[in-house]
Amino acid sequence: MRAYLDHNATTPLRPEAREAMIAAMDVVGNPSSVHGEGRKAKSVMETARTDIASAFGADGADVIFTSSATEAAALALRDRGLHAADIEHDAVGAWVQGDLTCDTNGLVSVVEPSQSCLQAANSETGVVQILPEGLAVSDMTQAFGKLPVAFNWSGATMALVSAHKLGGPKGIGALIVKRGTDVPAQLLGGGQEMGRRAGTENVIGAAGFAAAAKAAANDLANGVWERVAQLRNLLEDTLEDRAKDSVIVGKGAKRLPNTTCIATPGWKGETQVMQMDLAGYAISAGSACSSGKVRASRVLTAMGYDEATAASAIRISLGPETTELEVLGFAEKWLAQREKHHVRAARVTA
Repeated sequence: MRAYLDHNATTPLRPEAREAMIAAMDVVGNPSSVHGEGRKAKSVMETARTDIASAFGADGADVIFTSSATEAAALALRDRGLHAADIEHDAVGAWVQGDLTCDTNGLVSVVEPSQSCLQAANSETGVVQILPEGLAVSDMTQAFGKLPVAFNWSGATMALVSAHKLGGPKGIGALIVKRGTDVPAQLLGGGQEMGRRAGTENVIGAAGFAAAAKAAANDLANGVWERVAQLRNLLEDTLEDRAKDSVIVGKGAKRLPNTTCIATPGWKGETQVMQMDLAGYAISAGSACSSGKVRASRVLTAMGYDEATAASAIRISLGPETTELEVLGFAEKWLAQREKHHVRAARVTA
């Protein structure tokens, strides 16, 4: 039996999202058409837009649907020359000046909020930032659905979000924008999405995104993530008790309730991921969008960790359906592999 412990990469599709998407498949019209079928499709899109805004505390803001948070980042950041730290996701890092600094807990110092971009929470370490008032852009992809964050009181002018990080379908995201903000279109050729993003709208994806957002908001209200945080703490207590030379990254700061980033110098993160995969546990060595790049974590090096430590980090990210049995089972398997690694290392140096 396998255990999926990589929810920050993507989450299982929620039943509510699946049902909404199946229902939307029967809506045959193009949302840009003016006939009855088109109006019905348009209604699905606008209802989804309203539901997502409500779930995200963004009433009165514009919800611009995109193919992903990566596309939303390009739409928000291209040609703006904003400042950011090197802890940002690659989708953001591609468009900003990485000249802001952070401390050893990964907390960023923002000098000019209106000229800066700052994530709400880090996908690798789980570290949660304090967003300054007037911030130009915030990547809220990891925070939305896990933390009680609302766009309207976040202080940000624009925010990036993604459906598949909270139980919705892959292939759809959104840029949330304070109404009246200038956002030049990057995809041209049509007037869809308030003239900001041309192309026939993803009706099925939007329906699934909205259903997942509403379910995620209910989870937050019902304390689901408090239980997840208890499991995360159990995992970390178990690992720290027996892995004295390992370090839990960002533990001195507020973090996402589901995320553990642990580094063991000398034991490569990619090796650990493969070993745990064979043992039946899906984890990662960082952001899924950076997979395949054999290098030390840019996030950890920005936090001041040396290359050996940064290259040894793994991320375990739990979900609402994760069980105590899975957490303790992972801990035992990981600790056993860690012991084997130390034995092999000792033989090499003997």
